Amino acid sequence: MKKLLMLLLSLVTVFGLAACGGGGGGETGGSSSGDSGGEADDTLKIGISLPSATHGWMGALIDSAEKQAKALQESDGIEYVMTNAADPNKQANDVDDLIAQDVDVIVMLPIESAALTPVGQKIKDAGIPLVIVDRELENDAATVVVKGDNEGIGVNAGKFFAEQLGGKGKIVEISGPPSSVTEQRGSGFKEAVEASEGMEIIASQSGDFSTEKSLEVMQNILQANPQIDAVFTQDDGMALGVLQAIEEAGRTDIQFVTGAGGAKQVFEDIKNDGLMKATFLYSPTMVEDAVKIAADLAKGEEPAETMVVKEATQVTKENVDEFYDPESKF
Repeated sequence: MKKLLMLLLSLVTVFGLAACGGGGGGETGGSSSGDSGGEADDTLKIGISLPSATHGWMGALIDSAEKQAKALQESDGIEYVMTNAADPNKQANDVDDLIAQDVDVIVMLPIESAALTPVGQKIKDAGIPLVIVDRELENDAATVVVKGDNEGIGVNAGKFFAEQLGGKGKIVEISGPPSSVTEQRGSGFKEAVEASEGMEIIASQSGDFSTEKSLEVMQNILQANPQIDAVFTQDDGMALGVLQAIEEAGRTDIQFVTGAGGAKQVFEDIKNDGLMKATFLYSPTMVEDAVKIAADLAKGEEPAETMVVKEATQVTKENVDEFYDPESKF
């Protein structure tokens, strides 16, 4: 009987301590496991939603994003979740997952501007700050936009064409997929070309920011057009496909090709007096700025500016050595 009494007293003591200690302490790191009695996890987390790629401009951008996110994790303890999608539907689902994970801020490079605009609104409605990179949305959902000077790329390229062709010539345009980038680069270029009555865009097709697709598209354009003076491509990767098509066709009428981005292989062609005569900087490292801004927003800081635009510097034989990096992944 005495042993039974001692056992009952012990159990009462244990339950009493548990009841008193369930909501206290807070000295050990918590997790978001849903324990209603524990302290909430206050670790900041950035959600990063990007297209998928393993090489080229987008591949370099993905590497830059993860590199910067890891640096912030080590220096500030800010965690991150990165997702990659091959199409807008997958990206929309990825963002839903990030919202469900209750991230503190989202960095997104929309695969397509129109298709991802409702997704941006969903992020805003959830009260989550949104940093958009490269391709803008069609609403005001973004807290901050980080991009290159896309219209400047088009305008500068158009002026370069006018100078090189003396204001006269037949031009081909290889554009990107539907997005703010494509629209802005294209409209800037057309504006500059139309200022010279002797220049004409005889073909304009999308190369989907793909070297392989641009090769195929340019092959068809070459067959349909016996005389082409120059080719404007909205992306260095597409320019490489165009160069291959021209070389394989043995065409000698085309005087030059221009690109945009700043790819190492394009710089090398410019250095070696190849058909590439100019490109306009649009560095994938812009995403590093976006991730840094996202970290500040996660901490509750106000952004210094809501629109960050990187300059569209023209790179030609005269200044290519300033920008060429033989160790670059892009």
